[in-house]
Amino acid sequence: MGHRKFHAPRHGSLQYYPRKRARDHVGRFRSWPEIDGPPRILGFAGYKVGMTHIIAIENRKNSPFYGHERFFAVTIIECPPLVVFGLRLYKNTHDGLKCIGEAWEGEFKDELVRLITLPKEYDSDKALLDLEDKLKMADEIRVLVHTQPKLTGIGKKKPEIMEFNVGGGTIPERWTYVKELLGKELKVSEIFELGSYIDVSAVSKGKGYQGVIKRFGIKRKQHKSNKTVREVGCIGPWKPSRVMWTVPRSGQMGYHQRVEYNKQIVKIGIDPKEITPKGDFLKYGVLKNDYIVIKGSVPGPRKRLIRMRFPIRLPKKATLATPEIVYISLESKQGN
Repeated sequence: MGHRKFHAPRHGSLQYYPRKRARDHVGRFRSWPEIDGPPRILGFAGYKVGMTHIIAIENRKNSPFYGHERFFAVTIIECPPLVVFGLRLYKNTHDGLKCIGEAWEGEFKDELVRLITLPKEYDSDKALLDLEDKLKMADEIRVLVHTQPKLTGIGKKKPEIMEFNVGGGTIPERWTYVKELLGKELKVSEIFELGSYIDVSAVSKGKGYQGVIKRFGIKRKQHKSNKTVREVGCIGPWKPSRVMWTVPRSGQMGYHQRVEYNKQIVKIGIDPKEITPKGDFLKYGVLKNDYIVIKGSVPGPRKRLIRMRFPIRLPKKATLATPEIVYISLESKQGN
């Protein structure tokens, strides 16, 4: 039998470079979708609780299992209300979007006071009027929100501050919409609908400094090889006498900023008892707020902040109807 040469695709996508630690544990979105209909905020944020499984009726007509019960792994995200504490106007310039003005709520919640100090004698009404005068120049309206982790059981008080774009309608309609939201709480059920698709952004699990076997999945050398076995056989030619950036090297693995597209919401719940397993969620604790259940997995460990937005590249054949849930596993996850 002659020599057989095995081929395999490259391990480790070259799209994710540099593979270094994320700057912050809060995920980010660089762009926002265009939507039709009335004005609405284009995203939300919550905390990853964990995973379980459901049995649901397959509703994709092209699936060979259409109409049959199927097993699905799902992720649960706790979504305490977000607080809208500021508004911003942006204008398109040749250098990109530029902020042309902002206005804040006149009185912050206690947890935000320690992060942001309002100027003395700050007049919120006057700032809103000044911002409204600049409305003709604005191309985008965004809201400043902060999370409320103290309402959860993750043992955290410091809120995360982030910005969400507002889509739908005209600029004056968006302004009327966000002006009424300033200083109020926003629930996840007011943003997303059951069966809709979302994009998620988060920072993945950190795995520290790892070698090339674990980081890129290269093959181990034979046991008689010179010096080491768990290393790259050749890191480059004599000429050009340098190591190419495409060569697998050891380094930081995990804790990277990642965005995953088109995750379907299969449940939006307000009663935590419907989803809480025996013994509560492993390494998370008690679920206390509204929650959503997403089909599949999302990046990051438990308690990691997950940012969500409307889908920016929804497939044309996407089935917007949610599958009928027959069973939700409430078995204990302890020891799994």
